[in-house]
Amino acid sequence: MSEIFAFIEAEKTTHGVAFLCRLLNVARSSFYAWLASAKARDARKAADDALAHEITVVHAASRHT
Repeated sequence: MSEIFAFIEAEKTTHGVAFLCRLLNVARSSFYAWLASAKARDARKAADDALAHEITVVHAASRHT
């Protein structure tokens, strides 16, 4: 579903959001909810990346045990 919303975000300058949502059979409210949660998704991705890096560092420091 994220790919559909990302497509709508990219194309909303050339076509209206309402038209794109109708064409792709998604609710406008779902698109706007997805858009509003972008900051939270980005923050979660950054936190996940930081944790993955920390795990890699600890694993390497423990001689891969």
